[in-house]
Amino acid sequence: MPLTRPASREHDRQILRLAVPAFGALVAEPLFLLTDTVIVGRLPGPALGALGVASTVLSAVVGLCVFLAYGTTASVARQIGAGDTRRALRQGVDGLWLAAGTGLLIIAVVWPLAPWLVHLLGAEGELARLALTYLRISLLGVPSMLLVLAGTGVLRGMQDTVTPLLVSVGSFALNAVLNALFVLVLGWGIAGSAWGTVLAQTLAAAVYLAMLFGRHRAPFRPDLAGIRSAGSAGVALVVRTVCLQAVLAVATALATRMGEAQIDAHTVASRIWTLLAFALDAIAIAGQAITGRTLGAGDVAGTRAATWRMVVWGIGSGVVLLLVVVLLRPFTPALFDASPEATRELLAVLWVVAALQPIAGVVFVLDGVLIGAGDQRYLAWAGVLTTLAYLPAAALVAASGGGLVALWLALGVWMAARLVTLGARAYGSRWLVTGA
Repeated sequence: MPLTRPASREHDRQILRLAVPAFGALVAEPLFLLTDTVIVGRLPGPALGALGVASTVLSAVVGLCVFLAYGTTASVARQIGAGDTRRALRQGVDGLWLAAGTGLLIIAVVWPLAPWLVHLLGAEGELARLALTYLRISLLGVPSMLLVLAGTGVLRGMQDTVTPLLVSVGSFALNAVLNALFVLVLGWGIAGSAWGTVLAQTLAAAVYLAMLFGRHRAPFRPDLAGIRSAGSAGVALVVRTVCLQAVLAVATALATRMGEAQIDAHTVASRIWTLLAFALDAIAIAGQAITGRTLGAGDVAGTRAATWRMVVWGIGSGVVLLLVVVLLRPFTPALFDASPEATRELLAVLWVVAALQPIAGVVFVLDGVLIGAGDQRYLAWAGVLTTLAYLPAAALVAASGGGLVALWLALGVWMAARLVTLGARAYGSRWLVTGA
């Protein structure tokens, strides 16, 4: 939709007001993992590879619950757009209770399965032992991680991305200090890295609870019907997330089987990809909040115009990140103390990581817009289709003995499939459902 200059500026102001603080908060989140990677990379033996294996399992488990943030943002934003703040807070509290219960359930289920999950990703011997240590300690922090997701979703839905920024920066700083203390000073090894992250996430969860029940005076009592409704609404987003995590898990499993240098390089490249993805996701977060609010207020034209403007921002941001990766590429391996073999692998893969950024910029924006619109069912089906497009490419890499670059090119096939499915949906009008 063509925009007049004043309308364009107004949409830019709305996007930047939400996206800039969201950018800081989102970048701080993967910095938890980057900090772990830098510090654990100083440990002897296969500690870095173990971190990569354990983090893949943990990210998959917690990532399945991203609906606690995304679904809550969309539902709360719709109520805010409709002018019902009380109902918005009620739905937010339902999400918090769902997060707490889900976190405890994950500990009960994943703890006994942890050795099998580690071996499933190809880890053996000392690599498996260290990965199991990190994973089981980190599981203790899962309830806090999920409370942070839900609390973040409530505030984003209320069009507040500044508070999540402050909490993320504070918890990142604490995480960095605790990891350095436990690993480098006290000599706790990879276990110290896990404990540092658990403690930092627990404090962050406590801050969110104090904010919502203190400043905003949200009702504390659980509403079982509301919790069930929040869980039901999140099923489609879980399917979408399962597909995303399956793609990443397959990539890690294939990289693990290629050798120690390859899994080390893949671990670092994945951390960088995650950091860049969260940076691009800042506009997607704005998309969730803006789309939910405008559709809740019945403003279809405003939703269309804001979507187009955010796509433009996504393309521009992707181009900027492409240039950043290319410029920093020669210096990246030294930051992670990579071996000569891992350095060669990483330098080659970073070309692919850079080239995918403009595509990722559009994909993440459209994903956020459709989540904000509550179009979860389509996103679930799109996730299945794009995974089916990726798996043959990954199988070809494994069958042909392709290397790490070929594996990342297969991930490029997956991103291209996401661009097609999300772009086709956004071009239509079936997702533009108005009202609370």
